[in-house]
Amino acid sequence: LKFRRCPLVSSNLLGISVMFSRHLAGAGAAAAGACALRLVPPTREARCQTTVTSTTTVQQPDGSMVTKTITVSTPAKAARAPADKNYPPHGLSEGVRKLPEWIQLGCGDAEYICPEKGANFPGDECPEKLPDISKHSSFMAETIRSDPGIYDRLRSKKTNMGVGLAKCVKTGFDNPGHPMIKTVGLVAGDEDSYVAFKELFDPVVSARHGGYPADAKHPTDMNPDNLLNTKIDPEGKYTLTTRCRTGRSVRGFRLPPACTFEERRELERVIVKGLLRLTGELKGQYLPLHGSRSYELMPTGMSEEQEEDLRKRGNLFQEPDSTLLLSSGCGRHWPDARGIFHNEAKNFFVWLNEEDHMRIVSMEKGDNVHAIFQRFATACATVQQVLKEEGYDFMHNDHLGYILTCPSNLGTGLRAGTMAQLPLVSARKDFRQICTKLGLQARGTAGVDSASVGGKWDISNADRLGKSETHLVNIFIHGVSTLIQWEKMLEKGENIDELVAAAKAWNP
Repeated sequence: LKFRRCPLVSSNLLGISVMFSRHLAGAGAAAAGACALRLVPPTREARCQTTVTSTTTVQQPDGSMVTKTITVSTPAKAARAPADKNYPPHGLSEGVRKLPEWIQLGCGDAEYICPEKGANFPGDECPEKLPDISKHSSFMAETIRSDPGIYDRLRSKKTNMGVGLAKCVKTGFDNPGHPMIKTVGLVAGDEDSYVAFKELFDPVVSARHGGYPADAKHPTDMNPDNLLNTKIDPEGKYTLTTRCRTGRSVRGFRLPPACTFEERRELERVIVKGLLRLTGELKGQYLPLHGSRSYELMPTGMSEEQEEDLRKRGNLFQEPDSTLLLSSGCGRHWPDARGIFHNEAKNFFVWLNEEDHMRIVSMEKGDNVHAIFQRFATACATVQQVLKEEGYDFMHNDHLGYILTCPSNLGTGLRAGTMAQLPLVSARKDFRQICTKLGLQARGTAGVDSASVGGKWDISNADRLGKSETHLVNIFIHGVSTLIQWEKMLEKGENIDELVAAAKAWNP
């Protein structure tokens, strides 16, 4: 028997090993090892798998911690393809090669190193000396400045899936931020990052979420019957579109900052297989990003026209054009194994392998929050069920809720938002402070910290962790309906100062 080469590469560092299946040539016959690509002569189809085995610590309802072993086997079709210097992981895709060089540097196989953008921190191993973060504006930098010993105690540690501290802090060290804009400065490389590096993550999580105790338990409530009946915009004059979105991660895989090329393809295979089993109003199709070669049914991804149309409607993510994302590692191997699933009505979407494994979105025109949340809750439960039937589940524990890449999204991961036209109330100098008092966050039309155009704002709940899903949506309903009432009063020339002074977020 002669083997032709198998492209899979074993890696002790990542805990990946190549396992050759054996198949019998008949009753009592000797077993022969077979590599997936070719066995000469090929008597039967053989298979070659990449097997990732990891241990994950899971918190139980009584507070105890249990360690579980999870094994993920990657079929040959999801495994690394023969070397192609014009495609990841050995090169850059055609679309990426058209982007500025500082973006290209974060879309290949290597860590993002770009002196032009100040991205110099290594993502594999922390240097012995702590970099100068005296002027950095992030929760991570504040935490380490208050106790520099954290860096020394954690810099050589690894999670049970091989993720080091350098991977988690690189984006925070590379991006000093702005004195008036405080970022998190920290990402998780896998589920165990929150346990292995809890000495850093716990204080960052607490600071970002307004004082979240290390022993707190996060509540969950996805029952639409518990939503307020208040109409946000009774006249239909001020709200353009409304949505609920959240992130979800699949247990047993590294998160996007640290996952391998093969893992990302296996995630796509597992998630899409589940999504294509959805029925009723959730039934739909999966479209890989243009240029992705990972999905057999669309080997070059969706067309450029489809991609542009989805982006124009605000339904699809862009390539990673932020040094925060590039330094985090979320742009590696772009656009391979990324895409979007949407239903036939195009009011339910799932993003794959962007900043999180999944972003689940329910949206429609107008302000029908109940219908949007009902679809959202059904979608989350149904996607979890089909994944469980395939032997997978979401990352979740009692303390942090749903586990996601950025600590800012822990807990519910939920963002209930509306694009609203509020030219008068938003013209006040204290508009953002008003939103904060109401438990809201105001973004411009181009996202976080962008400017408004014509008084149009993206208004959403500010919190994610420590409050249930319905609690956060009720904060959103109450807060936005209040802003619209004040907009109407200002249109009539009425004063709202006393109302603003007494304003506070909804609380049951």
